[in-house]
Amino acid sequence: MPSPPRPSHQDAAVADELRLFHSGAHACGYWPERVARDLVLDPEDPRLALAYPQALRWGFRRSGDLLYRPHCTACRACVAVRIPVAAFVPNRSQRRTLARNADIAARILPAGRNDERLALYRRYLRARHVDGGMDDHGAAEFDQFLIGRWNDGRLLELRLHGRLVAVAVTDLADDALSAVYTFFDPDASTRGLGTLAILQQIAWARREGRAYLYLGYWIEGHRKMDYKRNFQPLEGFDGRQWRPMTAWAR
Repeated sequence: MPSPPRPSHQDAAVADELRLFHSGAHACGYWPERVARDLVLDPEDPRLALAYPQALRWGFRRSGDLLYRPHCTACRACVAVRIPVAAFVPNRSQRRTLARNADIAARILPAGRNDERLALYRRYLRARHVDGGMDDHGAAEFDQFLIGRWNDGRLLELRLHGRLVAVAVTDLADDALSAVYTFFDPDASTRGLGTLAILQQIAWARREGRAYLYLGYWIEGHRKMDYKRNFQPLEGFDGRQWRPMTAWAR
């Protein structure tokens, strides 16, 4: 397979030209008792797709059609993280996850919604995000949140004997993949499907010669986010540069 295109100066220049907005205060999605604000690239700019690779390198994240980065007044808990895939070596727990799921088949497909994916997504949200504002998502929210209008997205499907058990929404961005969101069968939670999806995305990036897998934000001490430290080596963005997470103060 041909190597993915490398970052261009044009893409960086486009990102520099985009307008940047500071959102209003809103409840934090990770710590409900805290107030959050975000930096958001102009969502109406038609050049967002060109700016996306550079935005990832600046610690931004895609949610639907928005490119945002947390920028809170009194909190810096959210740290953008990425895996340098060529250096990644699975640990013993991750090797056990791979062995436990040897009967699961993975395939990469164009991004899109169908009844099977939507049903799994809704089951996952009802089990994992009760009263969290997402448990009533339907077809429109699936398309808006996961698929988007301008990004180059794919779906990594995981199937057990033909049955869909997990979907990892993944964006392509020149020399990287970005793990946007993963949902899976809540009845199969003991299989470690979230971990399996990341391991499959790492293998995918490595096959295509992509340098990084972006994992969104790590938050120290947060039960749902701290698992990202298990994927080593891991790099974090400190606002100016990417540094090994081993150097991060704990």
